[in-house]
Amino acid sequence: MIGVHASHEQVHPSKLIEAVQLAEQVGFTAGMCSDHLSPWSERQGQSAFAWSWLGAALQATSLPFGVVNAPGQRYHPVIIAQAMATLTAMYPGRFWTALGTGEASNEHVTGQVWPRKEVRNARLGECVDVIRRLHAGEEVSHDGLVTVDRARVWTLPEVPPPLIAAAVSPATASWAASWADGLATVLQPHDDLRKTVDAYRSAGGRGPLVLQVHLSWAEDDETALDIAHDQWRSNVFAPDVNWNLDHVSLFDEASKHVPREAMQGPVLVSADPARHVTWLQDLIALGFDEVYLHHVGQEQTRWLEVFGEKVLPQLDVTAKVPPA
Repeated sequence: MIGVHASHEQVHPSKLIEAVQLAEQVGFTAGMCSDHLSPWSERQGQSAFAWSWLGAALQATSLPFGVVNAPGQRYHPVIIAQAMATLTAMYPGRFWTALGTGEASNEHVTGQVWPRKEVRNARLGECVDVIRRLHAGEEVSHDGLVTVDRARVWTLPEVPPPLIAAAVSPATASWAASWADGLATVLQPHDDLRKTVDAYRSAGGRGPLVLQVHLSWAEDDETALDIAHDQWRSNVFAPDVNWNLDHVSLFDEASKHVPREAMQGPVLVSADPARHVTWLQDLIALGFDEVYLHHVGQEQTRWLEVFGEKVLPQLDVTAKVPPA
């Protein structure tokens, strides 16, 4: 499947609904979105509530949708379990969630300490167990890194939604293999992607492999690079930086001296649709079942039209099989 990524940090939610409707019209077969309280830069300027938007997007299209979520601090796992169950009950077989340990920029608002990575992993593991038990219809109590008192989700789908692991390193991918229904990661150098995929599979990881690809397209290469540099230069840092900076002003300060050339690699930058085809074919060949394209510009219409006409026909685009 080739899907479109809806970036709430960059685009007003009403415009994102229009974008995913257009994406379906031009041939994309799936969608996913971010779930942030804060954008990565003042220049991005948005950050709508993903769960409100997902209901609207599922109603406005026939596409399946996923979201990347971090339960345990800003979100209590019972609330996320209820939200997931409701969307899946309303739109069977069309919703998935990738669960990760989050970023301080979103989670610090609770006033709690931002935990070390190994503690965040352990907390996520507890959340996964709570969510699965709730989706199985249990009344759940739990005392640990998260606390749950006699919770039950009353409206349940016939088939629970898949819980996919969000991971950017082999270590996290290997750890997640014990509980995940699939693996979602982001664009990295091919060798790093192979190591992450291999770590997940060799640890017994099952389910689909999902990749989010950041790209920038415009009518000429210089404009495409300008767009990438303006909108996405605060996202070129190592994962530890992105996880631990806790305010949008810090991302803007840290990215002040990122040169335009540094965008090549973290973002696929080109005005040539054929180059994007080649890049995407190479990524799909690594074994990814679902690839979601995120044009890092705020204007979404033109790139969707061009990719629908010149990129998607060159790829093996399939649709999600509806549930029986």
